[in-house]
Amino acid sequence: MSKFATKAIHIGSEPNLEIGGSGDVVVPIHLSTTFARTNVYKPIGGYEYSRTGNPTRHALEKNLAVLENGKFAFAFSSGLSAITNTLLLLQNNDHSISIDDVYGGTRRLFTKVFKRFGLQFSFVNFTKGKDIVSHVKPNTKMVWIESPTNPLMKIVDIASVCKTAKKKNVLTVVDNTFASPYFQKPLDLGADIVIHSLTKYIGGHSDVVGGCVVVKDKALAERIGFLQNAVGGILSPFDSYSVLRGIKTLEIRMQKHDENAKKIAAFLSKHKKIKKIYYPGFGGMLSFELQGNKQTTINFMEALKIIVIAESLGAVESLIDHPASMTHASVPKEARETIGLSDKLIRLSVGIEDPEDLIIDLSQALSKI
Repeated sequence: MSKFATKAIHIGSEPNLEIGGSGDVVVPIHLSTTFARTNVYKPIGGYEYSRTGNPTRHALEKNLAVLENGKFAFAFSSGLSAITNTLLLLQNNDHSISIDDVYGGTRRLFTKVFKRFGLQFSFVNFTKGKDIVSHVKPNTKMVWIESPTNPLMKIVDIASVCKTAKKKNVLTVVDNTFASPYFQKPLDLGADIVIHSLTKYIGGHSDVVGGCVVVKDKALAERIGFLQNAVGGILSPFDSYSVLRGIKTLEIRMQKHDENAKKIAAFLSKHKKIKKIYYPGFGGMLSFELQGNKQTTINFMEALKIIVIAESLGAVESLIDHPASMTHASVPKEARETIGLSDKLIRLSVGIEDPEDLIIDLSQALSKI
């Protein structure tokens, strides 16, 4: 099978039609914490203990690896858990270059947690490989990319950055949450590691929290697999099942998110009360600023009736966020201003509702400011 939707539906969910198999069309939820064996030295089916490996989680990991054109995937209890395990590849005094416009939770993890353990971080405004050259130090080991970025939707030339990083023997990590593997496959562009918050588009229904790491390189996979087991921030069997179920509709959801976002962006770009819009396409994410001040922004958001004020993104329902007060509140105001994240910025995750209803809702809220 070669097409995205077919792989999303079938990979990892192959029925066991062997003698003794039950032929489940849907992957069973294996709740057992431990697995019996007849031989002390050889676990049956390779399973020992559910932290180390679980059949339901492995079904999901198999699927995720294929969707990203990788070879190995590892599912974690959250996106930040996936990021944590990736940073644990580094050691004291190692330096990382991060895109400056990065998710607030990622920046907080970098600066408030790992910095205390001796890791060094530089936040840089880059879009191409040449932009990072002057920031590479002898101890630089990792470049951290988001594209599109959160929340200003900047696009990074991933291939260019990865090419430059490889010349410097530096690992490249791409958080592909905003684009999803449907629209973008960073491993094909030269990235070493891809990260997702499975909570977002891949899960897609605001009902499961998870994260994953996907790689091609076997040696790198062995290091990440060791950390997954040793640190223990794994995705539960039920949550693995929930994500796998969400993946089955990923293609049609992403198509609808994209279709709706184009219509919303077109509406907003022509409205006199919109000062600026940030919309790169390829998915359901956009940000915009209103004419007026911070309170104007809050009044507009609180006047919405269908679009939900909430953190997170990538769900079937439309979610609207005030980054300065919500998802990026942990980022110091000075840092927010440096990257251009104003108190008037609004981030909108366009859902898969009827776009006409969403435009009517936006219009009536705009009429009240």
